[in-house]
Amino acid sequence: MVVQSQGGQAYPARRQSGPHPALARRETLGCNRCFTWQPEDAFQTATAVSSVTSAMTAQDKTRPAETFDSVNPANGEVIATFPISGDREVRAAVERAAAAARWWAGLGWKQRRRYLLAWKSYLTRYIGRMAQLVHTETGKPLADAQLEIVLAIVHIDWAAKHAERVLGPRKVRSGLVAINQTAVLEYQPLGVIGVIGPWNYPVFTPVGSIAYALAAGNAVVYKPSEYTPATGSLLVESFAEIVGDKAVLQLVTGFGDTGAALARSGVDKIAFTGSAATARKVMTACAENLTPMVAECGGKDALIVDSDADLDAAADAAVWGALSNAGQTCVGVERVYVVESVYHTFLERVIERAAKLRPGEDRGADYGPMTMPSQIDVIERHLADAVARGGRTVLGDMGSVRKPFVEPIILSDVPEESSAVTEETFGPTITVTKVLDIAEAVRKANATRYGLAATVFAKNKKRGMAAARALRSGMTAINAVIAFAAVPALPFGGVGNSGFGRIHGADGLREMSRAKAITRQRFTSPLNLTSFSRTDEQMNKVLRLMTLRHGRSYRK
Repeated sequence: MVVQSQGGQAYPARRQSGPHPALARRETLGCNRCFTWQPEDAFQTATAVSSVTSAMTAQDKTRPAETFDSVNPANGEVIATFPISGDREVRAAVERAAAAARWWAGLGWKQRRRYLLAWKSYLTRYIGRMAQLVHTETGKPLADAQLEIVLAIVHIDWAAKHAERVLGPRKVRSGLVAINQTAVLEYQPLGVIGVIGPWNYPVFTPVGSIAYALAAGNAVVYKPSEYTPATGSLLVESFAEIVGDKAVLQLVTGFGDTGAALARSGVDKIAFTGSAATARKVMTACAENLTPMVAECGGKDALIVDSDADLDAAADAAVWGALSNAGQTCVGVERVYVVESVYHTFLERVIERAAKLRPGEDRGADYGPMTMPSQIDVIERHLADAVARGGRTVLGDMGSVRKPFVEPIILSDVPEESSAVTEETFGPTITVTKVLDIAEAVRKANATRYGLAATVFAKNKKRGMAAARALRSGMTAINAVIAFAAVPALPFGGVGNSGFGRIHGADGLREMSRAKAITRQRFTSPLNLTSFSRTDEQMNKVLRLMTLRHGRSYRK
């Protein structure tokens, strides 16, 4: 059965309790919390276009007639069918969200915290079923799907527990000139946040915006990638299990036009994750209403290996950072710069580890297919350009591309002007380059339009920290890879073509808020400077005071 939401979109009927209808339930070991994914039963009520169409009625003037399929990238099987939300459907969702935002903000810090922690608990109990859906819709291994949900849960927990401390009212010093004033700073909700999510991490990445927006007191309208709408639907439905029929978190589905409609809809902010090219289009749409935006746009992240590094740990990190999730990680490793004294040993260990990995859709596979088919063309182009410019394939070659899978490809001696070095590849490939020292490694790592994340391996704490600070990136991990993503107190975001603004941490909470400054006069000042009754004598007293307080020369 397919039912309609208040705004006219058709979704599988949501049960009042128990598992999401997109997932088939199987009790095992006498535990009603244990479930197994059954592809043949999944989304049966939503996969047929005719079923969606039959839900349309003459009274429903906002329902989109067009639909699209979510497809398993490993085998091409249709997982579910979703409506394409147009301008009217998106605006209707935003209007509902605006009403819900007033209710949600009015709950206060403690009640919102209870709801968010309940949501966290719900996702934790049903992590297995959600991971199965992520695995089916993206192709990534089940364990990787579980890991990203674990990280999402950690971020929901942090946002819920720290929102009041970060955003709540607090007194600030008023200073000498305004000594008669009490000064208060607080952060208020923006209203409705539009979140446009990616397909590579369809739970962790959007939750990094959604959870912080909700914790700050906003409502959210979420547009997932067209490659992962089922995961987005399940995420939204899971929150609905907690808040009931309040439209605090809503779903709109479709392609780029739906995202543009959301940006133009009058939301109070857009949180976007995707390519720099798409970000520019979203920014253009946002500009119509001067809608602010936070953007995370991918990167060309580098890993640096110093002469004293633990080479086994560095090689393991490089391989994981480059090849996990088939290289489809915005903060993954795409370039490696190795100090020449350890270059050959390091390269051998990387090749040894990568050669053991195998892509596939079975449980034994180390990583899955390319979720977005067109990305394979980018991989082939980058590989061909690197070889044509004199680069060497030390593991894999063009024959490693076996659509929809790509076996590990390691390149060395690739010129810095090659597209494999300058452009985001987003596949299971990596370039390994020899450098004279760590200073040269930092210079080459910074010679890019991107600036999202980086990794440094060095036993010398001082040298490793100096390199980390010198790298032009939003985040840097030392002697680990992508470690910052697991620390919810740290901000996440980039510079340059990697975007602007921050999600996660206190910065992420403030990103979803507006600062409100309040002063309250405690007593009448003897020097009333903001009145037409102000005298020259009063102004002269102030000037003398400023000279005594600020006019002294400071020694260098």
